[in-house]
Amino acid sequence: MAAEGVFAYATLLSVSKLTKLFGSFAACDGIDLDIRPGEIHALLGENGAGKSTLVKMLFGVLAPTSGSIVWNGEPVRIASPAAARKLGIGMVFQHFSLFEALTVAENIALSLDEKLPLARIAERASELSQAYGLPLDPHAHVADLSVGERQRIEIVRALLQNPQLIILDEPTSVLTPQEADRLFETLFKLRSEGRSVLYISHRLEEVQRICDRATVLRHGKVTGACDPRQETPASLARMMVGAEVAHVSAAGTTTRGDVLLEARHLSAAARTPFAVSLKEICLKVRAGEVLAIAGVAGNGQGELFDALSGEYPVQAEETVQIRGKAVGREGINARRLMGAGFVPEERHGHAAVSVLPLSDNLVLARYWSDRKAFLSGPLGIIRSGAVRMAARRICDVMDVRKSGDDPAAGSLSGGNLQKFIVGRELDRQPAVLVVNQPTWGVDAGAASRIRQALVDLAKAGSAVLVISQDLDEIFEVATEIAVISEGRLSDAYPAGALTREKIGLLMGGLQGKTEATDAH
Repeated sequence: MAAEGVFAYATLLSVSKLTKLFGSFAACDGIDLDIRPGEIHALLGENGAGKSTLVKMLFGVLAPTSGSIVWNGEPVRIASPAAARKLGIGMVFQHFSLFEALTVAENIALSLDEKLPLARIAERASELSQAYGLPLDPHAHVADLSVGERQRIEIVRALLQNPQLIILDEPTSVLTPQEADRLFETLFKLRSEGRSVLYISHRLEEVQRICDRATVLRHGKVTGACDPRQETPASLARMMVGAEVAHVSAAGTTTRGDVLLEARHLSAAARTPFAVSLKEICLKVRAGEVLAIAGVAGNGQGELFDALSGEYPVQAEETVQIRGKAVGREGINARRLMGAGFVPEERHGHAAVSVLPLSDNLVLARYWSDRKAFLSGPLGIIRSGAVRMAARRICDVMDVRKSGDDPAAGSLSGGNLQKFIVGRELDRQPAVLVVNQPTWGVDAGAASRIRQALVDLAKAGSAVLVISQDLDEIFEVATEIAVISEGRLSDAYPAGALTREKIGLLMGGLQGKTEATDAH
């Protein structure tokens, strides 16, 4: 870290009594926070604690109801993101703000206040992305990119603006461990140059590793501060939720039943030049099992989910089987009717319609088969009331924090929306559940709740398939583990027979049986 004497002010940014009201609901309630030059400062809290609302006020997306912001010793009013960037504040949002029809370079150009030729922007983005270990093709269209690649765009375009303070909201959620390590190296370099980072993450091991100080929010208030290097992940989680975080209990054995989900030599051509084709995928998930699929982002996870869910039916009917019936050419609705449930990776626009209330999102996922009859006629009002009651039940069971009785999905924090989406599928008690990245951007307490629910569903006799990049999550929930690499799936092995090292070899594309069978 650079010596303090080189800085003009002891505090780069300071907020005092910062408050944001939505009606009578205080999303942020009298928050005090200071960020010093040349530090990485963690902002911790449960989903819905007020973290996103706070940083949106710092970046000019939301106007505070009351309180003050001081930047480099001067009181400021940050009226817009452009004003924030002019001050020297950059931000990477948890949810992407990208135009899918545009290229990487075009998306970056839209966010830059400095007007440069597109070719120069592409050149700078390419150079920066390579330097930070976040490779990007500046000429690729966003629609053709994986979620991990889209996250790289957000990080690179924020860094291109050379900020004094960069706010990162869950920046490593979709990065590989290697990419995260490269990002951390970049953050350390920024810190050594006297720049500051406000770092939001639910990955507490990361916070311990890279952050100098931490401020903890709960229910919109600051409840504590600490040096995270002097804490443990368990103590940090306890500070966030105000209680001990329950451990996922996979104890006890469940009798394995019939095969409820199967892929038989499933192949599918890449849908875009940048996608991954599926190559002879074979898997079986029995009643009572949780098959977890590990892999580095961009190796066919999304394509596999789409093929299993029916979002993109495949040519050969027999290649996908649900409860013994060939469904390869059936769509997602037919598969839902057979008792299957699906949770995609992307919450907004894929798993939920942001502008619709939670009850309408429930209808879209469940009562699709006769929606007109469901919402019309003399019983329409009663049925609509039943939907709202079901939505409330899901929120109660999954502890979804929300500002109203039936708010728009987009008004929920990312973690709370994820809890609702997972709870929406679990509420049906599906015979088969396929989940892609179940706890992306979710706090420790909520992640534990979701993982336990997946384990309990399998114990009740369902077949559960979990696609995840989080190895801790995989080892917590899985009865069997397989690894996907370049569109090929390894054999599945008992979770207790694999180590992180052997999974790492499989992630690298080593598909031979020698390495894994050593574990038996």
